[in-house]
Amino acid sequence: MQRDHLYFVYILASRPQGTLYIGVTNDLVRRVLEHREGKVPGFTKRYAVHRLVYFERHGDIQEAIAREKRLKRWHCDWKRSLIEEDNRYWIDLLPQMLEDGSRIAPTARPG
Repeated sequence: MQRDHLYFVYILASRPQGTLYIGVTNDLVRRVLEHREGKVPGFTKRYAVHRLVYFERHGDIQEAIAREKRLKRWHCDWKRSLIEEDNRYWIDLLPQMLEDGSRIAPTARPG
């Protein structure tokens, strides 16, 4: 039986309406924890961009990468609107995921 792979495009924020970072991964919880623990050198570590505020699931890595690249080109206001469609108050999504013991939050928008 072949296992379906999931890939995630995610947005981290430094705070509500703050600095944003967009990335792609095949393990959302692990990757966000790496950002938080400072294991990812560069932008997120330098600017403390650790709050998971949005993510999408994708079944194909090329599709996920293409979406990540498109989102990175978006104007900041568009990115903020996208986040606020599902997460009006910019709540950090990771604590609930960890509390539930899930690897993927059930309310995430499908890719």
